[in-house]
Amino acid sequence: MPNWGGGAKCGACEKTVYHAEEIQCNGRSFHKTCFHCMACRKALDSTTVAAHESEIYCKTCYGRKYGPKGIGFGQGAGCLSTDTGDHLGLNLQQGSPKSSHPSTPTNPSKFAKKMVDVDKCPRCGKSVYAAEKIMGGGKPWHKTCFRCAICGKSLESTNVTDKDGELYCKVCYAKNFGPKGIGFGGLTQVEKKE
Repeated sequence: MPNWGGGAKCGACEKTVYHAEEIQCNGRSFHKTCFHCMACRKALDSTTVAAHESEIYCKTCYGRKYGPKGIGFGQGAGCLSTDTGDHLGLNLQQGSPKSSHPSTPTNPSKFAKKMVDVDKCPRCGKSVYAAEKIMGGGKPWHKTCFRCAICGKSLESTNVTDKDGELYCKVCYAKNFGPKGIGFGGLTQVEKKE
């Protein structure tokens, strides 16, 4: 039967999808507002969608439903997951025995300690989190604290030097800790004659 009214039918709501509101996935068309995970209803885009036949899921729900079964699977490498997906309406217990205890012992106090032990900035003494961390002299620094100890110039990897746990620009380092004499450390020919 010919489609007289416009575009294709939406894979989720079965209504007409016009070109301006169309997202295509796995050979099917969807409204932008209908492009959600079929299990958790999270909005999807081209980087987060995982399609299985005529169904679309976020990568997490897809892994729970169609990925390997058992403790530690369905969440990515290195994660221990006992989430069954029951709250999302996923039946994941099909033929996979589930042990009541994890196969590796966990120590929550060790994990909690790791979350609390955040690196401290040598300049200001405050916590340095990953988003603001710059390494210099083998220590983590805030971006705003990553400055020369003498002149205050902002530093980067090409002009930083360190001595005794403190950071310096190359000019200040040369003046204060470099070789002394004519042509070094700011002395000139005029100073020598006097």
